Amino acid sequence: MSKKSRSKLWFLVHSWLALPIWFFVLIVCVTGTLAVVSQEIVWLANPQMRASAPSDDAQRLSYDDILAAIKKAEPQALVSRISRPDESHFALDVTLSYPDGRSLVSYVNPYTGVIQGTAPEFNFEAFTRALHGWWLVPFTNGYSWGWYLVSALGLPLLASLITGLVVYKRFWKGFLRPTLRFRHGARIFWGDFHRLSGIWSIWFIAVISITGIWFLIEAALSDNHISISSETILPAMARESVPLSADGTPPPRVSLERAIELAQQKIPGLEASVINLPGNAYSHLDIRGRGWYPLMFQSATLNPYSGDLASSRVLSDRTSLEFVTESMRPLHTGDFGGLWIKLIWFFFGLLLSMMVLSGLLIWTKRTALATANALKRESKKSRIKTQPVINREPSEVNL
Repeated sequence: MSKKSRSKLWFLVHSWLALPIWFFVLIVCVTGTLAVVSQEIVWLANPQMRASAPSDDAQRLSYDDILAAIKKAEPQALVSRISRPDESHFALDVTLSYPDGRSLVSYVNPYTGVIQGTAPEFNFEAFTRALHGWWLVPFTNGYSWGWYLVSALGLPLLASLITGLVVYKRFWKGFLRPTLRFRHGARIFWGDFHRLSGIWSIWFIAVISITGIWFLIEAALSDNHISISSETILPAMARESVPLSADGTPPPRVSLERAIELAQQKIPGLEASVINLPGNAYSHLDIRGRGWYPLMFQSATLNPYSGDLASSRVLSDRTSLEFVTESMRPLHTGDFGGLWIKLIWFFFGLLLSMMVLSGLLIWTKRTALATANALKRESKKSRIKTQPVINREPSEVNL
């Protein structure tokens, strides 16, 4: 096969990857783009999520002050979790458990400790992430088939990236001399846009497709009860390690600020963003947060009465495989560096969505015609090769 024929073959392979499956890919890309900033969209629509400061010089309350304010407002509630979002303009997410069995997530102002509202069980953020992640298919016994369907799209996306780079010879020149022609018709414009957006999105497409493939592998491992985690399960505290009080009242616990200080002694640079408080007398206090590596959480588990460190989970505790796999989710969602990282992921997600759309338009206008012409040429060559050759005698030719 000649070099020109091989190039045409690669082009047809790349083009046929834009079959109607890419309509589904387009929807997944659009919902994923919205999911990146879905929390911010809910923040715009719901004032209860906002961390409104009473004055310009107001300081955030400590976690102990937050607990005291919640206890005063909801004396019957038990605080089981406090989560501080990465972005400072968000209120705290506090999980409250009530004697009647209810468990609600409340928005708490970090400056005043006031409970501003209760989070709904299902909102726009949850909807977009569920639609993008598993196509709203419920999880019944393990991962849903919707999860497999969506994560499997990482395979054709990665294949399209590779074949696209093979088809587009010397693609790196597009960085130096970008071309986007507006006055040569729709086909020329969308073709230029498809190539140009693909060049500038190479890194993003690679990240999204590879992490999507990992989600597929993760589901398969989980459903087959295969674990690659090296994290050990910490048992509950022994009875003798829980102090007793003479009057039967709960024994005093170490303050949260002191617990955070002890955790930071073990994990320097730890930003305590998630605190899981003990659910009973024998449960530990768990403090989690990011450090210098923003893609992964580190944690310290403490005795809530003495502050002694029971266990910790730092970056060096991960195996090389865990270091890679635990970085996949934040790389896919862009949820690791605040609003600016999310905006970058949103922009390239929008660019990827438009690139898929332009690929569909190109396919409908050109690929079908090119394939039909290729089939005609092959059919013509076959007829020529199979046509019988008639040998005639010289006398018959003269006649």
